[in-house]
Amino acid sequence: MDALEHWIERQYRASVAGMLRSVSAVELVKTRPGFGQIIRPQRGSIVASPVLAAYDPDPDYFFHWFRDSAIVLDALRLLCEDGTVGSEGRQHLGDFVRFSRSLEELDGRALVSSRGWRGQVAEDFVRHLRTDAELAGAHGTSVVGDTRVNPDATLDISKWARPQYDGAALRALTLLRWRPLLARAPSAADDALEGDLVRLLRSDLGFARRHWREPCFDIWEEESGLHYYTLRVTAAALDQGAAWLDARGDDGEARACRSDAQQILRTLDQYWVADQGYYRSRVLEGGARSAKELDIAVILATLHAADAGPTHSVHDPRVQATLARLEGLFEAEYPINQHRPPERGPALGRYADDRYYSGGAYYFSTLAAAEFCFRASIGAAEAHALRARGNAFLQTVRAFTPSNGELSEQFDRSTGAQTSAKDLAWSYAAFISCIAARRAAATS
Repeated sequence: MDALEHWIERQYRASVAGMLRSVSAVELVKTRPGFGQIIRPQRGSIVASPVLAAYDPDPDYFFHWFRDSAIVLDALRLLCEDGTVGSEGRQHLGDFVRFSRSLEELDGRALVSSRGWRGQVAEDFVRHLRTDAELAGAHGTSVVGDTRVNPDATLDISKWARPQYDGAALRALTLLRWRPLLARAPSAADDALEGDLVRLLRSDLGFARRHWREPCFDIWEEESGLHYYTLRVTAAALDQGAAWLDARGDDGEARACRSDAQQILRTLDQYWVADQGYYRSRVLEGGARSAKELDIAVILATLHAADAGPTHSVHDPRVQATLARLEGLFEAEYPINQHRPPERGPALGRYADDRYYSGGAYYFSTLAAAEFCFRASIGAAEAHALRARGNAFLQTVRAFTPSNGELSEQFDRSTGAQTSAKDLAWSYAAFISCIAARRAAATS
């Protein structure tokens, strides 16, 4: 076994342990004195990072993001499928579904009426509070568009980028992927879970159908518009949801979901920028162009949608061209990519001229490129070359991962030092899904 294989084994174990620290982190207590809050996570919540930071300098990621939590739960499914995690995986799923259902009981209108909580907020934090009008709009099934909530199942009272519409689609996709695993060895606990799971799936699919035409904030929570990532995962959720509804005999709703999915994919065809050779990541409100059009979000979209079709997937030559353009961008922009050893691929970030923290490479971006190559290799004429390319990206992640296996959000574009949020659950989930794709490619 060579050095890369040894490292993958060690890092896989470290990633499993690291990711699970964010799942049902009930032993942790997060205080936000400025907001007058003490947060005690509930079972089923998934924090983006279990580190109790407060922009000191690490960011406060002690929230249950709808997007991140779905990505982590999907990686947990992979761990159950390969036997790394046993029956506790199903318990985590059940807790997640019940927690998610409980969020539909939240009502920002009641929070607005009980104005006493505002008096507990420190004077210099008042400017960070959401308006009454915005809070009043967060209730019932609309809460899933609220980007994130506190892991104690309360609304986030701070200003943030809202609405965001990828969460419902990603959660639906994850739940649909769990269903075959549950069916293989059903238990009494699974039977009890079924009703809540079905209701949550129907709610998420309905939300996706209602909102996909509306602008929202992008995956990075920075610009409002119509985004490739959100639209792509929504199309996948509606298409796979249609198959599930067909099996349940709900032909009318299935047809409506399938029709919307097809319409979304036709819309995404128009995101191809022929003279630049990439799929643009967004169309801003009013049709304005964005400097962030070439964005790793397009690659993440194809992975999270996990569609094996010929377009808007790892097999689409235009998505492959988009990844090649991203490689060229970060090859030129990041000093850590200069003069690197031949066995390593370039470290990848989000988009050009990123300014968040170090504006550097992201673990999940570089792992996404590796996973993309492994998935694209299955059935491809150049399978060996694609797998070698995937391994080259893994070698880069290996080079910038500390010996303890901890994965932050970023590593600095110049020094390679870890930056931004520590112990990011998404980084660990990305490693787990990447290795699952590598194993599938090796056996194809």
